[in-house]
Amino acid sequence: MANLLVDIGNTALKASWADGVTLGKTFRYQGEHMIDFILSLAEGNKPRILVISSSRSISLADENRLDKCCERLVIIDSVHKEIYRNVPEYLSPDRYASIAAARYLFKGKDCVIFDFGTTITIDFLDSEGNYAGGNISPGCRTRFKSLNRYTRTLPLLDTPESAPDKGMTLESSIEAGVISGIMFEIYGYLGQNHENIVIFTGGDAIYFAKRVKNSIFVVCNLVLMGLAIVAEEYVE
Repeated sequence: MANLLVDIGNTALKASWADGVTLGKTFRYQGEHMIDFILSLAEGNKPRILVISSSRSISLADENRLDKCCERLVIIDSVHKEIYRNVPEYLSPDRYASIAAARYLFKGKDCVIFDFGTTITIDFLDSEGNYAGGNISPGCRTRFKSLNRYTRTLPLLDTPESAPDKGMTLESSIEAGVISGIMFEIYGYLGQNHENIVIFTGGDAIYFAKRVKNSIFVVCNLVLMGLAIVAEEYVE
C-alpha cells in the first residue's frame, strides 16, 4: 500500500503517491476545495500513510475527515509540528520537508536550498545535517505585484521570458530590475558559500537555474520527497 503526500502552499496544492521515497505521478490543484481534492485522490486507494504539509491551519473537522481515508494521518502545519527534528519551530512545513529531503539526498555535504515561490527562501545545512539558518525575501511575482501596488505609475508585469541587463523602456526597466535583483541575490549567496551543494526548488526554480552558470541541482519536487522521507523514517 502506497503513501500519499500533499503539500498545500500559498496558492496551490501539489500531491503525489509514493512507494517508499520514490515518487509517482504528481497532481496539482488550485481552488477552494483542497480537502475534497485530497479525499478524491484517496478514494478507492486507501493510503498507508497520508502526510500533509500546509501553509494554512487545517481545522479539526477536516482533520477528522482526512483521518478516515487513510491508515495513518500526519499533518504538519502551524499547530502540528511534533515531528520537527533539529530545526527551529518558526520554519514553515514546506521548508522543513525540503530540509529533510536535502539531508537525505546530500548526506555529509554542506547545502544551501533556494525555494523560488511566493517568497524566496534560502536555507543552510552543514555537513552533519544541522540547520545553520536561513533567509526570506519576496518572490519574483511578489516583487512585480509590489511595484504596481505601492506606486501610482508603475504597471503590473509578469515574469518575462527574457530580461535585459538594463531597461530602455518603463516595462523593460521593471523587468530588468526585478530579475537582475534576484540574480544578484543568488550570486551573492553562492559567492559566500561556493563549496556548498546548491539546490533549487519551487515554481520558478528552472527559470532561474537557466540563468546561473554555477553547478546546481534542480529538484522540483523537493518538498514532496521530504514528505516521503517523513512517512518512511519519522513516522515508523
